[in-house]
Amino acid sequence: MSVTPVDVCGGLLSALDASEGRRRRRSRNTTADSIGLAIQRGLLEDVVREGPSAEEFERWLQERCVAQGESDGAHRAMALLVWQEWKLACEAADVGAWLVSGARTDDREGLSDAT
Repeated sequence: MSVTPVDVCGGLLSALDASEGRRRRRSRNTTADSIGLAIQRGLLEDVVREGPSAEEFERWLQERCVAQGESDGAHRAMALLVWQEWKLACEAADVGAWLVSGARTDDREGLSDAT
């Protein structure tokens, strides 16, 4: 199964919804988590909107990091995480299939109750 960056990032957006639901239910301060998730969501939404090809995806991510400036390690970290998820989805067919199918999880099922 061949997946595109748009396929993978669309599935990662669905999985991120479940992460957000878990974060909201935690009793500790999750401000740092929410900042990282917002950066990651922005990257994923940009991929889905702009649709970089598999061949240009790494350069596309690098250009996003350069645009943020040298001191923005948070964007670089999130871009690296997205890249690693993309590589995993390409190499592990079951992960790619799970993401393309909507990344369903038990945590996501109860989201409407948690918001």
